[in-house]
Amino acid sequence: MIEKHLELPTSDGAMSTFVVHPDEGGPHPVIFFYMDAPGKREELHDMARRLASVGYFVVLPNLYHRETPQYELKDRSAEAMQEMFKLMATLNRATTRVDTQAMLDFIAGEAAADADKVGAVGYCMSGPFVMWAAADFPGCFKSIASIYGANLVTESPDSPHLMAPLILCDAYFACAEIDKWAPPAAVAQLEASLKAAQTPYRLEWYPKAEHGFAFPQRFCYDKPSAERHWSRLFALFKRTLQTA
Repeated sequence: MIEKHLELPTSDGAMSTFVVHPDEGGPHPVIFFYMDAPGKREELHDMARRLASVGYFVVLPNLYHRETPQYELKDRSAEAMQEMFKLMATLNRATTRVDTQAMLDFIAGEAAADADKVGAVGYCMSGPFVMWAAADFPGCFKSIASIYGANLVTESPDSPHLMAPLILCDAYFACAEIDKWAPPAAVAQLEASLKAAQTPYRLEWYPKAEHGFAFPQRFCYDKPSAERHWSRLFALFKRTLQTA
């Protein structure tokens, strides 16, 4: 495996980014890994490595680069959580567009990356981001996955569920049964929008799983649900990125 820590140029400044891919057999299909709210950290690096181990060129950026070159939530005290929520509030559809463009520009110049085969995965905070990315770059993505995506239905004109008519690629949604950030009513509204738009999608509930179930270092980690999500990701990306 080849790993790199890079500073990708964006129109809003340098974006620290972790890149990992197999050391032979390229060019490899690409997966953009959009981080969750606690930040780009070793836990996510390990998850990126798992994706790369089955044949992908994975790009994992620090989406808070406009505010700080590196951030990781260290504890869940009220003060620490308040800082995290302030950082989250700086991100939106426009910043996602800028950062996604930077990643697309980067892979276009990488011999180990197949820039014609790009997928994306987002967790929690970044569930909306993969939907915005697919909507704003409709010809660039073959598939996206939102894993317990938060705030997929809001009152904003840029609400992710309103992006459904613009999403042309395959989309997968993993929904935790216990999730205050994506309650059943919101998921039902999301699914109604996807159906109405005839977006090619699959939405699944993960019974008894809590928001954050896929993160090995989180208190709510649930191995059966986590492994199920990996199985779904591998199947989605194999079908959409590794076929001729």
